[in-house]
Amino acid sequence: METTQEIVNRVATSGIVSLDLEELYHPGERLIYDIKDNLWQGMILREKDFREFLKTHDWSQYQGKNVAIICSEDAIVPTWAYMLLAVHLERYANALVFGGLNMLEDKLFSDAIHKINLEEFRDKRVVVKGCSKVPVPVSAYVEITRLLKPIVQSLMFGEPCSTVPLYKKPKS
Repeated sequence: METTQEIVNRVATSGIVSLDLEELYHPGERLIYDIKDNLWQGMILREKDFREFLKTHDWSQYQGKNVAIICSEDAIVPTWAYMLLAVHLERYANALVFGGLNMLEDKLFSDAIHKINLEEFRDKRVVVKGCSKVPVPVSAYVEITRLLKPIVQSLMFGEPCSTVPLYKKPKS
């Protein structure tokens, strides 16, 4: 007589909550604004010329975009110049940072992480998914760990069927 055993999905019944940071990816266009294009002879930022540029430039082209401000030339650019750029870009850009595209990505993920309702993870066993189709910066994994550790029962990395334990709340 043949007996059949029911196959039980232990992952589904484990009570593990999965958090996929890939879902926080902002799909908007990323671009760099290089202030080198505003330098006179590639070396100096002339205030009068720069202010005229700021007045006449079509800032609407940055509507909804994610902008990283840099200076790729070895020039001394006064801090106020970057601040003026921010004044003009802020109205249009979705996100704005000083620094390269990596810093922009860090900010986009950080902003998204800070919108998560962390209470959904209180006293839960949480696995932060490790595989994604989009690049998730390491800074996002560090930040979510920092935020979740004080509230979760346990924190793991990977997939629910194969995890790396990171933290377990001590029994009180």
